[in-house]
Parts: sequence; structure tokens; C-alpha cells
Amino acid sequence: MIRGSYAFALVEKNDPETIYVAKNKSPLLIGLGDGFNVICSDALAMLDQTTHFVEIEDGEMVTVTADAIEIEDPKGNLVYRESYEAQLDLTDIEKGTYPYYMLKEIDDQPTVMRRLIQEYQGESGEVVIDAALKNELLASDRIYIIACGTSNHAGWAAKSILEKLTQIPVEVHLSSEFGYNMPLLSAKPFFLFLSQSGETADSRQVLVTINQLGLPSLTITNVAGSTLSREANHTLLLHAGPEIAVASTKAYTAQIAVMTLLAKAIGDEKAVPEALDFDVFHELSIVASAMEALVDEKAVISQFAEDFLSDTRNAFYIGRGNDYYVSMEAALKLKEISYIQAEGFAAGELKHGTIALIEEGTPVIGVITEEVTGSHTRGNLKEVESRGAHTLVIVSQELAKATDQIILPNVHPLVTSLVAVVPTQLLAYFATLQRGFDVDKPRNLAKSVTVE
Repeated sequence: MIRGSYAFALVEKNDPETIYVAKNKSPLLIGLGDGFNVICSDALAMLDQTTHFVEIEDGEMVTVTADAIEIEDPKGNLVYRESYEAQLDLTDIEKGTYPYYMLKEIDDQPTVMRRLIQEYQGESGEVVIDAALKNELLASDRIYIIACGTSNHAGWAAKSILEKLTQIPVEVHLSSEFGYNMPLLSAKPFFLFLSQSGETADSRQVLVTINQLGLPSLTITNVAGSTLSREANHTLLLHAGPEIAVASTKAYTAQIAVMTLLAKAIGDEKAVPEALDFDVFHELSIVASAMEALVDEKAVISQFAEDFLSDTRNAFYIGRGNDYYVSMEAALKLKEISYIQAEGFAAGELKHGTIALIEEGTPVIGVITEEVTGSHTRGNLKEVESRGAHTLVIVSQELAKATDQIILPNVHPLVTSLVAVVPTQLLAYFATLQRGFDVDKPRNLAKSVTVE
């Protein structure tokens, strides 16, 4: 009788030893313990109780007692399903000496880059990707990236990487818009879903439609066995370890890195010159070292946060090309945890309206990693300075000037997004601390968005 998305756990007053469970679209798991059983929306929530879980399919109803579970399909038929063991350790979700998960996860990023190298590098130095996945991508004429929030920004950051290395056109779409306003598709589309949790309701709604159309799909996620992983044709894992803080950091950079590895694998198969000349594992190793250098600059970045963001009501990030996409993500990080009204803009668009918002003391943070557009962005920074803006420059070392504040170690031009975002994550973190807010649990937000 119930329609839409739901996850129910019902207990009858006269039978408190039984829980009746049903779900549709929303995540729900049964955890199997020694002499007890539990229910939860995410395996992470119950790791201190058990590491063995049973998945529930949409429309099923489950009766749970301490010593048994009984699964029925929508027609009332009994279903038997094997349990699986979550490949997580309770120590993976502990903060250790860190005051907040977000800071730990920012610091985790160099390790994640190195872990991805280990997970995806073959014995001959090739990127190890399933052959069926490669064949479907090779046969496609357009890649559609479907994602929300931070994952959508990761899609934009990887768009040029995918196009340059694979020579396949790429479109990036918001899941919530695509699901109800699907554009005209190409003849041989391939769908790539990005989701940290693998449970994002907006993205799943699109995947259901894609499956009905019989179109090939890939989910890139941090959670093996998640809904988007199970229901897509293929899965690539982020191997980033649990991400607990609501504001995503290491999942964002891991998504870009995995898409870079995927692009390299397809480009090599097609013998695209740019791919053949791009040593992805070497470049990701350089990125890891660059990230380490940046996360060691916490004291300096904390001071910049105090100088620029401690008492402002709004802020702007600007850049061009991939620096614009980094600006979008940087602004999201700042607004979602510090509650500063922040926007990321293409630098050239400022004078088409947005510059009207600049007033005395407005923080404008410029991201510059592209040589071809760097001077243009500097010109835009001068324009806002002349109107009273307080400007901060985040710039690659090779493009830096003496007056620039945050200098990024040089990395390959294709992967500058991976390092440019790190100081913006730290700026958001310190701005939030200085305003006295909870870094890990911003108001009104949840880690996994399980409703449309």
C-alpha cells in the first residue's frame, strides 16, 4: 500500500522481540550477530556490533528476531540470501588523535592516492580495468557523468581528463535534474555514476531508468555492495576508506583519480597519443607528495582563514577551466560547514553581473593553475580589488608571483585539480573552527542523501 521511498522498522507492543522491516529505494541492512541480529542503514553504523550483513532488495519484507531472519518477496515467497562480510575494520572509523574526522580525511588524501596506485597498477605497469567495462566504453560515442553535490564537481574536474585521454565527448549532469529532464541521448551512450556512499537517491532514480533502457553503466563509489554498485553493470571502488565527516574531501579527490585511471586505460586501448604519453601512476605519485606538502601548511592556511574569512558574511572563489570547477567545490565546502554564503564563479563571468556584489572587504579567492588563462584570472582579481575586494591567490609554483599567498607544488596539467582543492578544504575547515561550529556535523545535512 505504501508508495515512494521508505525504510521501515516496526515493533508491535505485544511482541517486542520481533522487528518487522521493509524498504524501497532507501538503504537498509540486516546485521548478523552472535546470538542477536540488528538493522541499520549503513554497515558503518554497526561495525562495533558485527561485520556480517544481509542485503535487502526493494519491495521485500523481513521479520527479524534475535536468532533468525525471514525474508519475503512482494508476493510472499520466502527468499534465502547469503550474508557478506564488510571489508572494514572498526579502527578505520576512529579519529585517533584528530579533533575532527574532516581533518583526518584531508590528511588521508596522499595515502589514498598511493593506495589507488597499488590497487589499479598491473604487473606490466598497465591500469587494471575489467575487459567488459573497457569494451563497453570503447564502443560508446559519449560518456554521461551523473552525480550530485561534491561528486558532480568531481565529474566536472575529470571531464577534460576523460576527453583528452579517451577522445570521447563527456557530459556532466546533476542527477536530480537529469532524472526528470533527460536530454536527447547520443546513439551509443555510456553512463558513469559518481557517489561516495553508493546510496544517493537522485542518482539511483536515474540508474533505474538507464537499466530499463538497457544502457551500459558504471558506478564509481567508496562502498562495495551499495545500491548503485549492485544495480550498475560495473563498479570501480575508490579505496578511500570510510569517510565520516559530512563534508566530503578524500572521496572527491579519489573520484577524480579513479576517473583519471579509467581514462588512461581507455586511451591506451585506443592508442590516443595523449594517453600513451601520460604516465598516470608516476603523476599520481607526484600528486601524493604535493598533497603532503600542502597538508603540512596548516598553520599558514589557518592564518589566511582568520584574515579572510573569520567575520565575513560572503565569499567568492574564481578561476577558469578546471580552476573554475575547483572553485565550485571550494565554495561548496565553505558554505556547507562554515555557513558563509560562498559561490564559485568562472572568473570571466564576474563582469557579466556578479561583480555588482563586490564591496569593501569582500573575500575573493582566485585559483590559478592554467598558464593559458592565468593572466586573465589575474586581471579579474585586479578588477575586484579596485572595487574593494580582499583577494587571496592560490597558484601553481610555476605561475606564482612574489605577492601570491598560497603556492601549489607543480604537478601535471591534467591533474592540478587534485592539489588545488586541498588548501580550499583546509580554509573551510579552519574558517568553521574559528566561527565555533561543528566541523563534522553541519546543520541540516546528512552524509548520504537517501531521498530525492
